[in-house]
Amino acid sequence: MTSAPSADRRPTSRAHHGDTFDDPYEWLRAKDDPEVIAHLEAENAHADAALSHLEPVRERIFDEIRSRVKETDLSVPSRRGQWWYYGRTVAGKQYGIQCRAPLTSPDDWTPPVLSPDADVPGEQVLLDANVEAEGKDFFSLGSFDVSDDGTRMLWAVDETGDERYTIRVKDLTTGELLPDTIAETFGGAQFLPDGEHIVYSTVDDAWRPYRVWLHAVGEADAVDDAELYGDDDERFWVGAGVTRSDRFLVMESGSSVTSEVSIVDAADPQATPVVVWPRRDGVEYGVDHAVIDGEDWLYILHNDGALDFELVRARVDAPAATEVVLGHEPGRRLIDVDCFRDFAIVEYRADGLPRVGVLDYGTGELSEIVFPDPLYSAGATGNPEWAPPVIRVAYGSFTTPGSLYEYELATGELLLRKRAEVLGGYDAAEYDQRRVWVSAADGTRIPVSLVWKRSFGEPGSSARPVHLYGYGSYEHSIDPGFSVARLSELDRGVLFAVAHVRGGGEMGRQWYESGKTLAKRNTFTDFVDVARFLSDEGYTSPDRIVAEGGSAGGLLMGAVANMAPDAFAGILADVPFVDALTSILDPSLPLTVIEWDEWGDPLHNADVYEYMKSYSPYENVRDGVDYPRVLAMTSLNDTRVLYVEPAKWVQRLREVGADVLMKCEMSAGHGGVSGRYNSWRERAYQLAWVFDVLGVSET
Repeated sequence: MTSAPSADRRPTSRAHHGDTFDDPYEWLRAKDDPEVIAHLEAENAHADAALSHLEPVRERIFDEIRSRVKETDLSVPSRRGQWWYYGRTVAGKQYGIQCRAPLTSPDDWTPPVLSPDADVPGEQVLLDANVEAEGKDFFSLGSFDVSDDGTRMLWAVDETGDERYTIRVKDLTTGELLPDTIAETFGGAQFLPDGEHIVYSTVDDAWRPYRVWLHAVGEADAVDDAELYGDDDERFWVGAGVTRSDRFLVMESGSSVTSEVSIVDAADPQATPVVVWPRRDGVEYGVDHAVIDGEDWLYILHNDGALDFELVRARVDAPAATEVVLGHEPGRRLIDVDCFRDFAIVEYRADGLPRVGVLDYGTGELSEIVFPDPLYSAGATGNPEWAPPVIRVAYGSFTTPGSLYEYELATGELLLRKRAEVLGGYDAAEYDQRRVWVSAADGTRIPVSLVWKRSFGEPGSSARPVHLYGYGSYEHSIDPGFSVARLSELDRGVLFAVAHVRGGGEMGRQWYESGKTLAKRNTFTDFVDVARFLSDEGYTSPDRIVAEGGSAGGLLMGAVANMAPDAFAGILADVPFVDALTSILDPSLPLTVIEWDEWGDPLHNADVYEYMKSYSPYENVRDGVDYPRVLAMTSLNDTRVLYVEPAKWVQRLREVGADVLMKCEMSAGHGGVSGRYNSWRERAYQLAWVFDVLGVSET
């Protein structure tokens, strides 16, 4: 087996607020340096050698995942205009295929039931990503749109993992590839309603979307494209989209805590945009358009004096004169409003779960759609039409595979259109899920979701291996969802748990506020308290817990490894934000300035600097500590969390004798490898390591 790579210690230091920090591994940031590439390749070789004995286990897990997936399948067609749009997957192919077929009748709203074994009458293949990705180490689709009249298609591709996409355009009536080539764009480009223009965003050197552009279809490049909107404040990201009504182009600037929305007639996009509400620090809002009794209204979801947000509406020509539609209710966190011709969909959270409701424009009544499981994920999806008689909702739980429902507005009936088929005889009744509540040190009750296989007994009846997941940042909620790969854990007796720690959004806006900036340590102590609860209450023992988190959840992993190394047997850190203070001190790095609203500004505030330094994982690796085993996963082309963060962290851990491995994908970005088979292999790699740490037997 190869020895663990040891990077040179090269004298480097940073000084802020009277504090000097020695950083001997900062030289690893030089991505184009051959020595750095050689070091990363040595890390990969070492990890492969150290885990070579797990190759048979990895292959079994990969085969299990593959055997449970219906590899050749079709999605439920979604109606738009005169076409049904759907996706295909084909056994042996890494990527999906985008297709469409004509409606049989203008009044047909019932999606056709398609079979992989039967031809679809009139089918057109719009984009075969397998053809596009041929010969490429990485492939990611960042934009895909078809014009309202169905005659043109755009798509945008990233071939390195840096999330910068090149837009192309195709004439669907002739099959001709048009000359348009727009490079270095952000994701989410789309056609305007006329089909003659494309709206897209570009990023600055810090990977911040900061300009919105208008492109005339048929122009070869972007040299003559018109700038529609821009924001030079480095705290704000910009984006644009067309309302479902096709009436307005909506352009938004948003930081983590403040937003500003401008609208312009979609038929005259170069007119002067009208600001809905001028930005005020700390006020967030979003806007959609409805037509009620022939009059244009803006529905505005905001948090001005409403911690968990309220919904108001105003006439387009008087956006400041609002009337309340859904008043603020503490504990009911309104998330999104989506307007249709005759109703609106409102997504919100209550009691730690996502909710979907239908809003009656006339009465203001919100009717919640009721779902069958006690724990679940749900959200409106795939509803492009302005006046549909049904709405579509994606649904799933720890035990219910991903499902697509249609909710009939006229009857209130919930119709199951498709549930992902899990091959190999999966029986949901063999598994169970539950939420338990753990008291944190300060008395706060932390929700913890559990899923297990019944044949191994009730959780808490005996100590068993536990895989504990956490995130806890950006108000992002980790809701219960189905995973085919997770079955390989549950079937081996592993109890999978999610700690819904503060900093996430599970319990409303205050839950998030209590786990950010100068309250960030609550995220870490909550996770440790959950781990200790699971051990103290007999669910497991410290030597049988592996913790996992990615990105900001990787910061959580690094922090808890330093704070409570005795609570865990292993730490799986995926693209981990473990050199947080170094990154947030450098405004030239991607995302840094906008991140000051999340973490605080250590560059200009000594108190924030001291607080972040107290928990940033790289700075707080300790001598004389018996660390759990660590596996860090990263990607060379990640623009969100640079590979150098785990690379430096791993070296520091090795200095104090930790058993730590790092795997760096050399052709990938923040989301890891591309392609479904590659993703399954990557997960099998991780799970084999988890099983090894937990001592899980193959039998």
